[in-house]
Amino acid sequence: VYYEPGSMKAEFCRRGAIATMLFCKEQGVPMQQCGKLLVATDDVELGRMADLERRCTKNSIEIHRLSENELKKREPRITGIGALFVPATGITDFHEISSRMVGMFISLGGLVKTGKTVTEIRETGDGIEVRTSGNEQFNTRYLIACGGLGADRIARMTGIDIDFQIVPFRGEYYQLPAQYNTIVNHLVYPIPDPDLPFLGVHLTRMIDGSVTIGPNAVLGWKREGYGRFNLDLKDSFEMLRFPGFWKIITTHLKSGLSETKDSFYKPGYLKRVRKYCPELTVADLYPYPVGIRAQAVKRDGTLVHDFLFADLRCLCGVCNAPSPAATSAIPIGEYLCQKVSEKFNL
Repeated sequence: VYYEPGSMKAEFCRRGAIATMLFCKEQGVPMQQCGKLLVATDDVELGRMADLERRCTKNSIEIHRLSENELKKREPRITGIGALFVPATGITDFHEISSRMVGMFISLGGLVKTGKTVTEIRETGDGIEVRTSGNEQFNTRYLIACGGLGADRIARMTGIDIDFQIVPFRGEYYQLPAQYNTIVNHLVYPIPDPDLPFLGVHLTRMIDGSVTIGPNAVLGWKREGYGRFNLDLKDSFEMLRFPGFWKIITTHLKSGLSETKDSFYKPGYLKRVRKYCPELTVADLYPYPVGIRAQAVKRDGTLVHDFLFADLRCLCGVCNAPSPAATSAIPIGEYLCQKVSEKFNL
């Protein structure tokens, strides 16, 4: 819906949704195709909705424009003057999907190591040498590096010439109490402001029947900053030295300050969703785990919106894979395997 026609995101997201639903059916992972509504609450958003509709057409996505009355029939507790309905959108349990994939990988002879810090990666005459904390060493013919919040550091270790750095953004969520589990029948999203880098706060039906609100987008001062207190001197100093950080902060100063304020001020956070779901109150916002968006930012302050990959002789690296990376995971994997196959004539 949101991604530039012809981009990897647009292609991989569409293919990934189909592949993920097929995987869920084959593996018995719970999945529901509930659909998504993008709700316009004023005339400005109605105009933006028309632009999104045209983008969906270019991306070959089935979409239906709803009037105010049609929206009310689908979502009696949601307020808006119009909406776009995307029937293909589904929900699932990505933790369960990951667990199944890990199990399949191990059954095929794979080895899983967690809690290890990569300290060195270097090319040798016949492959790649990887060293981790505890002085472990692994030698491999080729390496696929999916570093997430450490993607830029992994790239520099391997000698890839990069012009970006990962800047972490905290996505803070709340969960609604159980009496609101039927407040929506679909996923309910706002119409995003094209001048802002992220989509905005939305209502999400979860596969366990609960409903969450979020996320916002707050600058993180620690890459693995999942707790309430988030400060890491190394991460912060590295970010402050990066020219792209200052440029993106300057460009989005107003929205960044607003996001930060509402991170600590629940009524402000709630206001973002009350414009299309006015019955909610501050007392309805229950704690929920935080997510961290690993966002690649170029030296000129430009956010890398599309997926970004890098190649060396014996390495394929994922440098930027923000949302919808979970939905796109299977096509991303196919893309990486194809690259390795081409390199080594497999």
